[in-house]
Amino acid sequence: MTKEKLNEKILNYINEMPSLPVSAEKVLEICGKMDVNPSDLNKVISLDPVLTGRLLKLINSAYYGLSSHITSLVKAITMLGLNTVKNLVLSMAVLNVLPKNKGRSGLNMSGYWQHCLCVAVASKLLAAKQGVIAKQTEEFFLAGLLHDLGKIPLNAVLCDEYVNLIMAADTESRPLSLVENDSLGIDHSAAGVLISNSWKLDSAINDVIGSHHNFKNYEGKNSKIVCTVAAANYLSNINKVGFAGNKKPLKLEKDVWDTIGLNEEVFNEITENLYREIDKAKIFLHIS
Repeated sequence: MTKEKLNEKILNYINEMPSLPVSAEKVLEICGKMDVNPSDLNKVISLDPVLTGRLLKLINSAYYGLSSHITSLVKAITMLGLNTVKNLVLSMAVLNVLPKNKGRSGLNMSGYWQHCLCVAVASKLLAAKQGVIAKQTEEFFLAGLLHDLGKIPLNAVLCDEYVNLIMAADTESRPLSLVENDSLGIDHSAAGVLISNSWKLDSAINDVIGSHHNFKNYEGKNSKIVCTVAAANYLSNINKVGFAGNKKPLKLEKDVWDTIGLNEEVFNEITENLYREIDKAKIFLHIS
């Protein structure tokens, strides 16, 4: 199959992917306004009883470890903040339209989601180490969770052939993204941006999806979150948490550490909490 034909199939798959739920789209729209308040967000979410139930279940889970049970959506929004609730809604919406089981594919989806969850949690922990306030670290979590979004269409379109690319990356000791580009003319970052644009995701998440392997050439305004997720992705790969096909990641360059104001020793500092927080965050994959 030619690269042009593969690209056509990938684009067709992306165009046929489910849209985000209307409620999630409205939440993004509301939160994009300058004068939004908790009652505005509450009105939108409350119109979707399923979303409301999932959100309250998540807020009352061990992931947040709140001292009291929250039954009021307004109280939850007030406690956690608009940005946090927006990112939680988006996380659940995306996870509910993407496959979480292996099915007919080359990449094991269970390992894929374990990797994504590790990157999400590590991104959040690294953000905290940078002094990012708690109500803003959820954006880092979401960006980490979605960083490999583009592997979904590549994996689905190629089916078992995707295993050959993964094996080639391992055999040649090259990053998977480079092997994808050479073989397909497109890598998972570029494919992920196509989905992100279709769903109208935030610019920071879009930049992370598109540049977490190409941060050296990134010149946008979201360099801190892009480099944070790049570091978290590297941590997940070298520690073999889950598996998303990249056994030979490029070592992080000094520019990444300079941008986030940390060094590789921080990996040792967050490792103890990392696995514990991953266990708590697994509710994202099972909430329904």
